[in-house]
Amino acid sequence: MKYLFTVISFALIACAAPAFSSVTVTSPTSGSQVSSPFALKATSSSCSGQAIAAMGYSIDNSTNSTIVYSTSVNATVSSPTGSHVLHVKAWGNQGASCVTDVAVSVGTISATSSLSSNAIVVSGLQKQNYYWKAISDEATSGVASGTMSMISSPTISGFTRKFVTSYRNSAGERFWTSFGADTQAHHFVYDVQVYLDSTASDIANIEMDMNQVIGNGQTIIYGFQCDGYTNTWDYTTNAGTPHYPVDQWRHSSIPCNPRSWARNTWHHIQIAYSRDDSGNVTYNYVTFDGVQKNLNEKVPSAFALGWGSTLLANFQIDGLGGYGTVRVYVDKMTIYRW
Repeated sequence: MKYLFTVISFALIACAAPAFSSVTVTSPTSGSQVSSPFALKATSSSCSGQAIAAMGYSIDNSTNSTIVYSTSVNATVSSPTGSHVLHVKAWGNQGASCVTDVAVSVGTISATSSLSSNAIVVSGLQKQNYYWKAISDEATSGVASGTMSMISSPTISGFTRKFVTSYRNSAGERFWTSFGADTQAHHFVYDVQVYLDSTASDIANIEMDMNQVIGNGQTIIYGFQCDGYTNTWDYTTNAGTPHYPVDQWRHSSIPCNPRSWARNTWHHIQIAYSRDDSGNVTYNYVTFDGVQKNLNEKVPSAFALGWGSTLLANFQIDGLGGYGTVRVYVDKMTIYRW
């Protein structure tokens, strides 16, 4: 559903006295710490017994409100850092008004605030037209194909990469780009904005990986995904040896299912991991829309693949069911390393 957004003054809304709030805000929760932009999700079924004509929101004492002509709000809200009150409102079709206030603390993402001062930043990876490739993932069943294009809407930065995956029998399409070589870096943050539309109901998994060839020629696989089968964030390990590898997914206790992500809004994801010189990877934490969850899982993840020195970023979509076509949008794709 395409919402119509507009900014209008409070003065244009009927000046009825606020009623007991029937506005339900599911994100953000009151008292939470978020990063800007953050996802706002709210609904209202009625206001003072009146059918809902519109909903809206504003921050602090702003005299303007962003209005959505719907019974729900699913928006991306930008805000300066600091403590703020988010006012989420609903108006009935006969002039009643209802409001729920949500206190939030807007700050920087912990993943980037804890970066080394020597961190190397490669940003805007979604814009690297020449280097992006696509391939059907042989590790999934069935067959998939994919296309990519640069678009200007939806967008945050003005440069969004649109990934389209067509699949049969729950196959996955892996999109990847090489962005350099660094055998010495031990710490990484994979930082990306992801937008899902109405086709998200056909997504089984969203996989966000990175590969690094280190000094001994082995490839470190940093594999991470939102698993719609087990409803968890997953990470990979080599259950064999570098020369006789057994690549396996392990399920964390942190919940995630891409089909439950809000549609038509941007989601900010950051995955932090590190390695030692023996090829063991520690998955530190994942941040989703400003909420950080710690993993701290250390596993072996070195593979003797015979690759040349490289750094790769991967973005993969696995389909759900017999067949379908899925669209996913990526913006502000950034890798930090040190």
